[in-house]
Amino acid sequence: MKAQEAITAFALSEKIKSGLLWANQIVELMKALPEEEKRGAEKIIKAVVGMIGNEIHLAKKLTPKYSWTDVEKNADMALVMINSNVAQESTFHLTQALTQVTNIGQRSMSFLMEKGLL
Repeated sequence: MKAQEAITAFALSEKIKSGLLWANQIVELMKALPEEEKRGAEKIIKAVVGMIGNEIHLAKKLTPKYSWTDVEKNADMALVMINSNVAQESTFHLTQALTQVTNIGQRSMSFLMEKGLL
């Protein structure tokens, strides 16, 4: 592993983590909305999860030594749940992706600390 790749993985993991937290919050907030407002919330969730997917794709390209595939699978599954009108079920997959991204961030941070770069 190279320092540049670890720095990139760490930065992208933090960005993706933030997006996953936002998406989970939107899903939770959506549960309390009146029925007529839920369609708008679902559009926002789709957009946010779509942006997260783009960042995961970028991370896979820039830091291929990290295991982004499981993160991508969970984000894709969350999007399937949202598109199937069961957005509330997507929180499981978003949380799984969050755990995996946190592990990637931890691994890259540990590497950077060992090298004295963080």
